[in-house]
Amino acid sequence: MTSQPEPAWIRRFTATDLGFPAWAPDRPERLAIVSNRGGSSQVWTHDLADASWRQVSADPVGVEIAWMLPDGRPAWFQDDTGAERGRLVAAPFEGGGDTPVFAELPDGWLMGLSFAGGRSAIGLEIDGVYRVFVIDADGETRELATFKRAAGVGGNWMRTIGGLSSDGNLLCVVHGEHGDILHNAMRVLDADTGAVVADLEDPGRNLESAVWTPDHQVIFTSSLGAYERPAIWDPRSGERRDIAIELPGAVFPVDRFEDGSLLARHEFEAAGQMLRVRLDGSFDALTSLHGDIEDAAVRPDGEVWFRYSDPQTPPETRDTRGEVVVVRPDPAPPPGSPYQSRFATNPVGDRIQMLVVTPPGAGPFKTVVDIHGGPDWHERNRYDPEVQAFVEHGYAVAVINYRGSTGYGIAFREALIGRVCLTESEDILACLDALIADGTTDRDQVYWNGWSWGGCLACFHAGAHPDRFRAIFAGIPAGDFIAAHWASAPELQAWDDAAYRGSPDEVPESYRQSDPMTYVDAVTAPVLIIAGEHDPRCPMEGITPWVDAVRSHGGEVELRTYGAGHHANDSADKVQHMRYVLDFFAAHA
Repeated sequence: MTSQPEPAWIRRFTATDLGFPAWAPDRPERLAIVSNRGGSSQVWTHDLADASWRQVSADPVGVEIAWMLPDGRPAWFQDDTGAERGRLVAAPFEGGGDTPVFAELPDGWLMGLSFAGGRSAIGLEIDGVYRVFVIDADGETRELATFKRAAGVGGNWMRTIGGLSSDGNLLCVVHGEHGDILHNAMRVLDADTGAVVADLEDPGRNLESAVWTPDHQVIFTSSLGAYERPAIWDPRSGERRDIAIELPGAVFPVDRFEDGSLLARHEFEAAGQMLRVRLDGSFDALTSLHGDIEDAAVRPDGEVWFRYSDPQTPPETRDTRGEVVVVRPDPAPPPGSPYQSRFATNPVGDRIQMLVVTPPGAGPFKTVVDIHGGPDWHERNRYDPEVQAFVEHGYAVAVINYRGSTGYGIAFREALIGRVCLTESEDILACLDALIADGTTDRDQVYWNGWSWGGCLACFHAGAHPDRFRAIFAGIPAGDFIAAHWASAPELQAWDDAAYRGSPDEVPESYRQSDPMTYVDAVTAPVLIIAGEHDPRCPMEGITPWVDAVRSHGGEVELRTYGAGHHANDSADKVQHMRYVLDFFAAHA
């Protein structure tokens, strides 16, 4: 008797997933990759020369990012509970025990890494202070600078090329000292002395370093225009050049080629492509504008690798010829159903994009509005096991990029400032109304699915718009925004201070209008919450007061927890969480 294969929706969660690889410049055939091959997201090494795979981490709460040190060891940030306070560790490429990379440093919240010119640099938030350390080639560890407001080494803190200059003599720090965590400035320091070489600030705008040029210029993302664009700054002369590129949407610098041209990612209406951009603004398209490009880099031989997916294509690392360059060692997950791009108009006349997928048959369908986290992120035309699981269970799904999302311009992203939750709500409900009007959605069978900020918005909508949803899932949310603020990590408090224009003590009315606790006595739809017990971003202190308040008014809330932080990195947990949601919605059909 043969056993039945697992349903496709489960295999999408459990099949081997390979993150974007890291490599050392002098051994580019040796890769460090985060993968779930062993059932949990851990660091694996892969040697392209002999096609071997080895698991090198075994952290209880999993790993989300891997780097490759200049000496060829894979490295990752290790914390014991999921609270995101820990240390950088590394292990031999061939496997073996991990050891701290910077043994003299205390545990902290990672705020960027860089390795160049025989030096290392790391940013850590420790006890509410942002500290920048430099580690010299001889191992001497020095504290180079401290900041009271959020600050870190480089700009894109998943990458290591925006901090130290190629010779290790200069260090670029991105900081909120003159603005806030949403509007950063850049400061270049002398890595020997800590002296300030130069500052660059665009008041009310955001700067993010990407990569240094060999002649000590910083390539960065500028937000001076309507959309993000690459720019170049020479901290010694003060000269700056913003690169005008004739394209709709945003263009982000990612890396550089030996000839001085830039590798850039172009994003427009939830699709991405890679470009080769010259300093005069002319460019060559390296890929078509389609699907999602999650990460990319230039290899030592000049090839470009990038991680691509679309709803029908599971994530894979490709080159610009379209070849898969890191071959999955196990069977691929099943493909998904394609999305349709649709637009609705919100009350102030903005076009709001939603990605819609429907099950077979004719509508109107029971529908899940799928609301992304961040909020400064956006959903792309990408492979998503969660969305496909809903479709396989007969739901239409609308993935909505509300104002506050990235990808649609600076003004769009910042529209929620001072109107947190209210702005997003207008857009989400406008999309829902459009789906009802065009016959896609059954107005009496609408369900909410959201993690992180999507979970916070779930709690808000449960009380502010109680008649719109049949049942609501809020994953890793906050329901009491003020309690969550005081219990969350300093980086999250800094985001609140920027988004609300102050702390709860300074702008109480701004918090009151957005706080789900303000509307808690109106909650009528049943709510499922899944939360991490050690989550520093949406801590339990911001969840249980809201749950208790809903229940005290006779509302139904089911609360489930798991023993990790903001993300569950175990594949079995992800399947179980999806099963909880599917069962909850089915029970309240």
